[in-house]
Amino acid sequence: MPCRASSTRTSFADGAGSIVIDAEPRYQGLHSGPDGPRHVFSYRILIRNTGRRACRLLWRRWQIRDGDGLVREVQGSGVVGRQPTVSPGEAFRYESFCPLVHPTGEMSGAFVFEDEQGALFEARIDPFVLDTGDG
Repeated sequence: MPCRASSTRTSFADGAGSIVIDAEPRYQGLHSGPDGPRHVFSYRILIRNTGRRACRLLWRRWQIRDGDGLVREVQGSGVVGRQPTVSPGEAFRYESFCPLVHPTGEMSGAFVFEDEQGALFEARIDPFVLDTGDG
């Protein structure tokens, strides 16, 4: 099924650490109601460590805006039941999903990381569009 969902790239960098986050959403028509009110989107996240220190993903926060403007926040420890450590030059990829009532919406968020010296930092995830492509 067509999808006009947009992907996004977000970067965080300091003197020793650098995290690049790519988000790629997809409409999942087979898991959605044909006429609503359930539109399911999956999203793939790729976290790359281009810095010099290993970083562990501790916490996530997502803001999900449905087509009617209603915003809900989802937050919790790690992602998909894990708190992965991403070493320099390595990447971690995962996929999750987001149901919406309307055929369009938007997601944005942030990940909180801890580097190998115990310093915490937040990597923001720029907004990306969720759109079934039906309108």
